[in-house]
Formats: sequence, structure tokens, C-alpha cells
Amino acid sequence: MRTFLETDRLVLRPFTDADAPDLLALDNDPEVMRYINGGRPVSDELIRERTLPRLLHDHPCTGTRGFWAVQEKATGTFLGWFGLRPLDDHDPTVVELGYRLNRAAWGRGYATEGARALVRKGFTDLGAQRVTANTMAVNAASRRVMEKAGLAFLRAYTEDWPDAIEGSEHGEVEYVLTRAEWQEHRT
Repeated sequence: MRTFLETDRLVLRPFTDADAPDLLALDNDPEVMRYINGGRPVSDELIRERTLPRLLHDHPCTGTRGFWAVQEKATGTFLGWFGLRPLDDHDPTVVELGYRLNRAAWGRGYATEGARALVRKGFTDLGAQRVTANTMAVNAASRRVMEKAGLAFLRAYTEDWPDAIEGSEHGEVEYVLTRAEWQEHRT
């Protein structure tokens, strides 16, 4: 299987239909999904009909997908996914960073390692001029990853979600990094 990106400890590769069982397990961990859907279980049907098509989508403006399965390089163990997808399918300049890792990968620096590598790839190879990332305001761990990847707090905002989850009353936050800022910090 072809590799999209490698770091010291991670391999990011395109998703396939064969990843459905790993995605089902990931999205059925209540702690993993706490800030996504409140930890409610998801069905195999949802994974196959909604999640996988989103993860398999090719973006014409970047010539690649926006989401990749991440595996531990040393063992090949599925850890979750990373995303760097254009907000507009026809414009690569603004991309959204995302990640979802299983609990066994938490606290090991994998999210930061993968996020930094994707930011670098976005700015050097994919035509990005701005990277954005969002999470619930109360999701301190995700916010730390964004900061360690070089993104800075831009704003707090609220969304009108059909199914409110614990913590959503505190709103969302957006972090950003521009290509110019990224280049400045590299020198």
C-alpha cells in the first residue's frame, strides 16, 4: 500500500474499505468520541455509508485525499487518522487540520508529530497558505496539539448543534497558522 507521509514513528496512508472495522472500533470508543458526538455508539452502516466515503474522497485541487489512516511505523498498528483537507474542493489555499487517535496512542506525542508533519506538507507540497483547526473549547488536549503544531488561537464561537453534548455550552475554538508565519518560525 502506498504511503502518503512518514514521520519518525508514523506512517500515513490512504484509507481503503478494509479499514472499516478499525474505524468502527475507533468511533465506538466513548472517550475518543467524547467531543465529537458525546460518546454515543455508531453503527457499521454509518461507517460504511458516511464515514468511509468522506475519508476516501479525492480533492482535485490538491491531487490527493484529505484524510489518511495512521499506523505506528514499528508495528503497523492502526492508531486512527489525520486529516488535512481543503475547505473548498477547488482551492488548496485554506486547509483544515484534524486528527482522531485511539486511546492507546494518547499521551505519546503522536498527534503532535503527525500534525506538524501534515502542516509542513500542506505548506511545502499541497499549496496551502493557511491551516485552520477547530475543536470544542473544553477539549484541552486537542487545543494543546494545535498549539504544539504551531497554530495560534484565533477566535471562540458557538454553533447551533442539533444534539448538544456535554461541554458544548462553552462553544468552539478556531486555531490558525499562515504559511508566512510558519516560514518565519522555521528560520
